[in-house]
Amino acid sequence: MSVSENPGARGKKTAVRVGAVGLGVAVLIGGIVFFTRMTGPSGPEVPSSNPDVVETTPAPEARGVIDVDGDGIIRVGFSQVGAESGWRTANTQSFQDYFVEANGFELVFIDANEKADKQTADVRELISLGVEVIVIAPVSATGWAPVLEEAQAARIPVINADRKFDCPEDLYLFFFGGNMEQQGINAVNWLTKNVTTVKGLGLTMEDVKIAHLQGMLGSTAQMGRSKALADAIDSGNGWTIVYQSTGEYNKEKGIIAFESMFAVDGGRNFNVIWGENDDMVYGALDALSDAGLSADGYVIVSFDGNCSAVQMVKEGIIDVIAECTPLFADQIGELIKRVDAGETVGKVQYTVEGFIDATNIDAKLPVCFGS
Repeated sequence: MSVSENPGARGKKTAVRVGAVGLGVAVLIGGIVFFTRMTGPSGPEVPSSNPDVVETTPAPEARGVIDVDGDGIIRVGFSQVGAESGWRTANTQSFQDYFVEANGFELVFIDANEKADKQTADVRELISLGVEVIVIAPVSATGWAPVLEEAQAARIPVINADRKFDCPEDLYLFFFGGNMEQQGINAVNWLTKNVTTVKGLGLTMEDVKIAHLQGMLGSTAQMGRSKALADAIDSGNGWTIVYQSTGEYNKEKGIIAFESMFAVDGGRNFNVIWGENDDMVYGALDALSDAGLSADGYVIVSFDGNCSAVQMVKEGIIDVIAECTPLFADQIGELIKRVDAGETVGKVQYTVEGFIDATNIDAKLPVCFGS
């Protein structure tokens, strides 16, 4: 039995607590349906879909009405990237806390485990379950058109969260998340303004030599934050990137990336660390310590704003964090309700974010997220 009484039908609610679904198991815990796909020993997962529906039903525009059966509960399927960082964990918790019956929702949550192929199969599973809206935080920006067309054929609107799809905009309802390039610009502007005074290093613009820890290549966050830095350098501001490697938003991979830099010249050829999330910066700091080097000798730029990183700003270890809040599920929920009420919302919705440094740290510490 599936979690939905009729997986192919729209608008069917369920009281079933546990059931086999396609190649997985869905479990309802505290009002949230957690879905885990099971893989066999023979190889990769096989996406489940209904080809008859896709082939015979024209793909309409994503509809405005979401609560199809009008029972006041909107069933939301959420396909999450994974749990690669403290930011992502806080983002998942935000959805699980908000999308509950008391707020007019039921949540079906699936973790893609940072695998693009698995995520595509997961979204097809959400379509087969007959959820009323699907929220996708994509592992990768590309390759989404076919499955989004399947969602349209099933008349299930899709919301693009956090990382932007690289596909026609008429395939999804709206995008909601941080403006990743603007976050990068915020960091560039801060460094431009403060480079000569930060940590008493006495750097000039021409002195700036950057060790660049990129996020997961091809993700919206990586492309936006990296582009802002590249554009600043291309403008002739005197900065130089001397090392560039990806840590994939992960602390351990950040350590590995930094250790590879030290293998070249012992870390003596850079004075600025630009890490595209807090977790990679934690890894860079551990690598510095292991190499007998002090964070006091480097300007450290991070992104996101986990509590541990914010505390490091307070302690003078990290110099600036370009904010990227993960706590936006309530804002997406309110937009869903507006669409359900017949309103038209803008195609792109951004959170409002700034930076965290010594000038505002006392106000930012009480409202930080994660650990």
